[in-house]
This record gives sequence, C-alpha cells and structure tokens, in this order.
Amino acid sequence: MRYIPHTDEDRAAMLAALGISDTGALFADIPQAARLGRALNVPGPLTEMELQRTMRREAAKNQSTDELVCFLGGEFYDRFIPAAVPALAGRGEFATSYTPYQPELSQGTLAVIYEFQSMMAGLTGLAASQASMYDGASAVAEAALMAMDTTRRQAVVLSRGVFPESRQVAATYVAARGGHVVVPAEGQSLEELLESLVEPPAGIVVQQPDVFGNVADLRSLAGWAHERGALAIAAADPVALALIEPPGAMGFDVVVGEGQPLGNGLQYGGPTFGYFAVAESLVRRLPGRVVGAARDMGGKTGYVLTLQAREQHIRRERATSNICSNHSLNALQATVYLALLGPEGLREVARLSAAKAHYLVGQLGERCGLGRLSPAGPYLFEVALSVPGSVADLNRHLLKQGILGGWDMGRWDAAWAGGWQLAVTEQRTRAELDQLVEAVAAWR
Repeated sequence: MRYIPHTDEDRAAMLAALGISDTGALFADIPQAARLGRALNVPGPLTEMELQRTMRREAAKNQSTDELVCFLGGEFYDRFIPAAVPALAGRGEFATSYTPYQPELSQGTLAVIYEFQSMMAGLTGLAASQASMYDGASAVAEAALMAMDTTRRQAVVLSRGVFPESRQVAATYVAARGGHVVVPAEGQSLEELLESLVEPPAGIVVQQPDVFGNVADLRSLAGWAHERGALAIAAADPVALALIEPPGAMGFDVVVGEGQPLGNGLQYGGPTFGYFAVAESLVRRLPGRVVGAARDMGGKTGYVLTLQAREQHIRRERATSNICSNHSLNALQATVYLALLGPEGLREVARLSAAKAHYLVGQLGERCGLGRLSPAGPYLFEVALSVPGSVADLNRHLLKQGILGGWDMGRWDAAWAGGWQLAVTEQRTRAELDQLVEAVAAWR
C-alpha cells in the first residue's frame, strides 16, 4: 500500500467528524507534565536523493562485524550465515505471509513451522516444541509462568548462571502474576539455596552452558525438582546442543533458549526468536502457537494450528499465555539453516568454535596470564576470564585495533567486576585469534 499524506482539507474533515477543533484534543488525557511542550526539532522535507545521501552518511557512523573482529557473546553470536538462508527466507511467499489462521491458504508456512518444531524437539531431546517466542529471555519468563501454573506455587528459583537479562525479564513476568524469583546470593551455590528452602519452588531454571561458559551434568538438579513436584527448566544454547547431551535426556521438563545463533544476524540485538520445547505431559500448557500434522479425507498430509491456548482463541482466564506475535520469519531462517547444515554440519560448527576457543584461552593464559573467572570446568566456545584492570579500558584498546572485545561482566553484576566474557565462533581465523592475543599482550 502506498503512503499518501493527508491534505489540510483531509485533516479538517476528520476533525469535523470527530467534533474537535485541533489534534491536541486527541491527547487531552495525557498530563501536561508528560508532554514535550515544544515543536519537534526535525529538519524539513528532503528529496529522495537527499534522503538517501543522509541515510548513507548516518549509517557510515556505525561499524559492523563486517569491519570488526567480534568476540562478543552473551547469547548473541557472530556466526556464519550461508547465502541460501536469506535468499530462501526472503522469498515473497514467506516474507509477506500473515499469521496462518486459514490453513487452506497457508500450507507452506505451516509446513515450515512444523519442521522447525520437529528440529527443536530433536535438538532438546523433548517431545514437542512451539514457534511463538519473542526471544530467549521471554522464553525463560514464559517457562517460569508455566511452572507456576502447573504447580500452583509462587516461587521460581533461577541459578546465578542464567544470563542476567533473562533473570530480569523472568522476574518482571513472575511478579506480574503475583509470584517471585529466588536467586542464590553471591558466594552461595544453587544446591545450598535449594536445601535452605522451607517450601519447594514451582520450578528451577538453569543455563547450559551458563553465563561463565561452563557445561555441567544437570541430572541431579532435575531429580531434585521432580522429587518435590517442581519443573526442571533449562535455558540452552542451540548450537551447543549439537555437542552436549540435551537437557531433555537429563530429565528436564522444559528447554528454552535464544535462537539467534541459528541462521539469524546480530541485527543490533533483534529481532530474533526464542524456542520452547517440553515433555509430552506439558504439551497442552505450551504458550503461543503449535502447528500439528493431520490427514485429509483423501489421506494427504496437511498442517493446521492446534492446541492454541492463547487469549485470542479461548477465554482469557484459561489462556496459558497472552503472547501474540509469532517470529516465524526468524524461525524460518533457523529452519533453512538447520536443513542446510544437517546434524553433522551443526556439530562441526560447534566443534570448530570450541576448538578455537580452547586455543585462544590457552594463548591468553600463556602469553597474557589471564585465567578463568569461575572454577575450572568444561566449556565450549564461550568463557569468562579474569582481567587484572579495567575491562572497559581493555575493550577500548582493542577497538582501536579493529577488535570487538569480550563483554564486561561487571556491567551485569558488581561481584563479577574484572570478568571478561569471550565468545569464539567458527568465523574466527587463527590470524584473528593471534591478533587478539597480541593486542591484549600490548595492553598489559
């Protein structure tokens, strides 16, 4: 649809129809203190050529991972995206499709979502998945709400190893439902917190790998939760699941996570998508949208929306979630990416990333004296190191060398001051890893 601006006559006619004299009356309910109180300081209209020049000039002020060597992580990773992914995902029948309420008109879109759900169920080791999460943080929050609704309890325990953004979003969601989250204090282990609880929680949420990059055997936590009627929830990196045992196989009831690493760009932090997989006993409590396969009267396979326990489809008081948007274009990119790589290809991506990360950590330890921030343990392609000095100063130094350094963990938690979270993907070359080591050595 073309944009056609309103004329003065159009505006006058609309105001007359509304029975008001000026557009200011439309905002009468907004307090004066909340209003700007002056005209917007914006330039006048531009021609198309002028606008394109302006946008190019403004865009040139940014530097992207096309120009910088990136070691940032924290659930968003600079991974390689095959050219076929955007080419296929950008086809008109996908890019312009609306929510597939009418299955007879949306078989292609529904089939892709069904394939996505099947792939995520396989990765997580669980029975079923859905396709309507905004991002990894909202998926963690929705899992916490599921635990509260399932157990009728109000407390949800989150490990300190869960990424802080996810903890914050979960706390907001849970508080809105009248519940609260419990997080171990600094220096207190998750196991110590659990043993100190007077009442069992609705669920336990852990991260795999955690914020420090550590990979752990989580079976005992799942067992503890089940013995007390709580849900065991894991937030897991989908690429890591290609190498490690999936949480579903360890007994977890719910596995959620951030889907950006699967064929989606960094995109300044979004939009991306979250994934959400559950054990069979929880399928009817899944928030959002689930696509199912069926057969028509002629025996042909068809796809339909099913188990739609959303407020748009059933009485609000019975809805499991009010999530309304379906980031299916982002999930489509993940589906194409996973189909192109296959199980062995995804495993190779994870293996290469881990091998390069271990090489880098070894070099930083040997050449620069940097050690692990957390107790030694197995890790894959992300790791937290301890920096003697200001992490912010180190990152500024690296940026001058064309390197995006690791995340300053002190910005998350004062107890993690000096922590430097580095992520290494399959894109990083031996030369780039050595470049980082030389730059850190020069800074010290």
